[in-house]
Amino acid sequence: MLAFGNMLDLAGIERSTVRLLRHQDNRHAGFPTPYALWRDHRERFEAYQATQSFASEPKLRATYWASFVGVPERETLFVGLYAARLLGPLPADRQHPITGGIEPAGSCNVYEVDRLPSLSEYAGRLWIDWGDSYRSWIQRGDGKAKRLIELRRTLGDPPFPGFAAFIANLSDIESLPATWQAPLSATRGIYLLTCPRTREQYVGMASGVDGFIGKWREYFATGHGGNVGLKSRDPSYYQLSILETVGSTATTADLGELERRWKDKLQSREMGLNRN
Repeated sequence: MLAFGNMLDLAGIERSTVRLLRHQDNRHAGFPTPYALWRDHRERFEAYQATQSFASEPKLRATYWASFVGVPERETLFVGLYAARLLGPLPADRQHPITGGIEPAGSCNVYEVDRLPSLSEYAGRLWIDWGDSYRSWIQRGDGKAKRLIELRRTLGDPPFPGFAAFIANLSDIESLPATWQAPLSATRGIYLLTCPRTREQYVGMASGVDGFIGKWREYFATGHGGNVGLKSRDPSYYQLSILETVGSTATTADLGELERRWKDKLQSREMGLNRN
């Protein structure tokens, strides 16, 4: 079995000097995930990576960081090898790389993190099996082997599959490629939320100016989007799909009628989370 440790061996890097970091942060609805930052705003990603909590300092104590990002469907993508050195507490207020808000001085540690040429040709192309311990986002390079899954020829996002074929997890909406977010933001219609854990479903209507994306961000931020039946559910449980789209001339009343029709078809009041 080929594993990421073998890549370190080939590069002449001692495994014990490396910490594997898997960045995945879904706390900020409406803002880019670490994957989206790395893909679209590389400097902001590296600023995000350079500040870490005080509690993580013992685990991060290593010469090198091999950085990965979590992407939709829980896949894990290698994005670079870095030399890391602790500088100390954040010396001054700074703009948070994800939200743009203020990150206060002294609230976290800051590191000097320099991207290295070693393994750089695999950044954005190498996918690994992180295993089931997603909460253990810092692991040792000489620990449990991380199996290599795929090496893609080029860095790039898959094309938008179309509205009928679109399926995604609610927690992954900020990681969707910009070429996917644009049509989803510009289009209104009827969508379906399903919860694989409880086998429940919910039919909803996206009628706002930001289309499907705007409504789904509301769900992820609030956990319910104003619907009583969704309040007790973790938004990360939901899978999204699109039932029907409408043209620009459709009114809110038109959408409301389509929504009622789909609720009747799927019996989402009787066997789902719709309450009206």
